[in-house]
Amino acid sequence: MAAKTTLNAKNLEALGAQRLAELLIEISTGSAAHKRRLRMELAGNQGSTEVAREIRKRLGSIARAQSVIEWHKVKAVNADLETQRSAIVTVVAADDPKEAFDLIWQFLAVADSIFHRSNSNDIAFTETFHQACADAGVIARAAGIGIDVLADKVFAALQDNDHGQYDPLITEIVPVLGKDGLERLKGLLVQWLKEEEEKPADADRETFGWGSGPTYLDEIYARHRQQRARIALQDIADAENDVDAFIAQQPEETLRMPMVAIAISDRLLLAGRAEEALRILDGVDHRGWFEMPFEWQEARVETLEALGRGDEAQAYRWQCFEQSLNGEHLRAFLRKLADFDDIEAEEKAFAFAHGFPDVHRALAFFLAWPLPAEAAKLIFRRQAELDGDRYELMTSGAEMLGEKHPLAATVLLRSMIGFTLDNGRSSRYRHAARHLAECASLAPHIDDFGSARPHDAYVAELKRQHRKRHGFWSLLL
Repeated sequence: MAAKTTLNAKNLEALGAQRLAELLIEISTGSAAHKRRLRMELAGNQGSTEVAREIRKRLGSIARAQSVIEWHKVKAVNADLETQRSAIVTVVAADDPKEAFDLIWQFLAVADSIFHRSNSNDIAFTETFHQACADAGVIARAAGIGIDVLADKVFAALQDNDHGQYDPLITEIVPVLGKDGLERLKGLLVQWLKEEEEKPADADRETFGWGSGPTYLDEIYARHRQQRARIALQDIADAENDVDAFIAQQPEETLRMPMVAIAISDRLLLAGRAEEALRILDGVDHRGWFEMPFEWQEARVETLEALGRGDEAQAYRWQCFEQSLNGEHLRAFLRKLADFDDIEAEEKAFAFAHGFPDVHRALAFFLAWPLPAEAAKLIFRRQAELDGDRYELMTSGAEMLGEKHPLAATVLLRSMIGFTLDNGRSSRYRHAARHLAECASLAPHIDDFGSARPHDAYVAELKRQHRKRHGFWSLLL
């Protein structure tokens, strides 16, 4: 009997068409999404023309909508979008690619309405529109769209890419555009890049902000337009594997920025131009950087390896480790060593970490490696330097060390309790009370407190020093 009542297609078929139709009407009552889906299925029975009409109608409604898309509505709204997109791709495109081409562009155009109404910045919408960009490329090829028309449509879309909805469009459309279409698109973008902004009279200029002088809104718009044009031209350069064209779209002042240098060096390496890649990386402006980004350091190591300068790459890995205690640098360094040499180097690295000026960075290194025993040793040796305000580090350390190194975990917990009470941070009293309870649960597992006070003595001292922190003590009752 149970098998007969299981919800599956075969058992539902036994109900008969009329009963199923009645149930669908009942279930869809009060659900706009279910009703739209049923109408779409009914339209499908009439052919792709009727489906296209329903899609066009629905996309128009979405574009005109004014209501805010709250976070709890994102899933339903995106499901509606996916229903329309899927119908365009699977139903309309199979029968009438040209109609599907128009519809997919209408679909992409509703992105502005969606993002303007959404207050959640949900990635689901972005992924849906990115998929529609891929669909546009496939449908354009099937529809045999002229390259001039296609290039103009892509250009118009990129001008209105405020929410990144068209970010993958060039990559998806390039194979369809071909050389001539790509040249037309590049020409339009270059013209847009060089376009002079019509500057209003000084009296009519709207001020955006002040620095050393006024910043005008028309200047912001001009820079934004130029940036979008340059990004699109960079995407085309990547599609054509043209490193020099990619570099040409970088303003002179950005070439010395670490992240820009990384992007350029990656492309130069792929093109077999490692010497140039190293010059770009070494030409960055180090001012304002206490420590260069890990990605930049990694790119430099990779470039040195590509140039056959392995010893120099190893020395640089070690230098980076000594500066930052970044375990990834150390792991890469050790992987390049012969057997047994890596053991000696590892011991040297651990000794260096124990003496590192920033005890918190050293603790983070030992916890991440992971080396709980070394972390405990560091804590005992340098507990006077621990800052209880480093809440996330101390909490994660206590959690990791609690089972096998309860005293070290206790020291970390006490550092947070001490910081909270010494500074009267009432917003943290609840956490401090929890930490004190954790100390109590760890105490029976500590055979020797060494120079630290046993738990009862510690609590007594807390009461003596902080007896007036009534908000804290009330949490312990």
